[in-house]
Amino acid sequence: MVELNNDPPPHCSAGPKGDNLYHWIATIIGTPGTPYQGGIFFLDIIFPTDYPFKPPQVVFRTRIYHCNVEPDGRVSMGILKDGWSPALTITKVLLAVRSLLTNPDPYNAVVPGIAHLYLGDRAKHDDIATEWTIRFAK
Repeated sequence: MVELNNDPPPHCSAGPKGDNLYHWIATIIGTPGTPYQGGIFFLDIIFPTDYPFKPPQVVFRTRIYHCNVEPDGRVSMGILKDGWSPALTITKVLLAVRSLLTNPDPYNAVVPGIAHLYLGDRAKHDDIATEWTIRFAK
């Protein structure tokens, strides 16, 4: 929390939900030049009791059209699974999630239909993602 307060990542914020240090609320502003531009996305970050040795669970509470976000909002990316290291901080996690908005990983998708559209018809994918951003994140 100290690092996050001293050097907050751009266009991101996070902090405990009430008095619960194991449940945080985060906000990410959609990256300019992406279909998520201008959207305000709220996330839950749930820390396991053995954090930092186990990764937090990161869940979008704002609906988002993205191949690496499960329908229930859980973010799927390497650093939150096998690529986790206790050296990773919440600042780095937030930056990685924000980067995922710019650079989806369709080859490791949890929503194959969105990944196929991203790879096969990027313009249509971006139109749908923009529509969802306008509908749910503004």
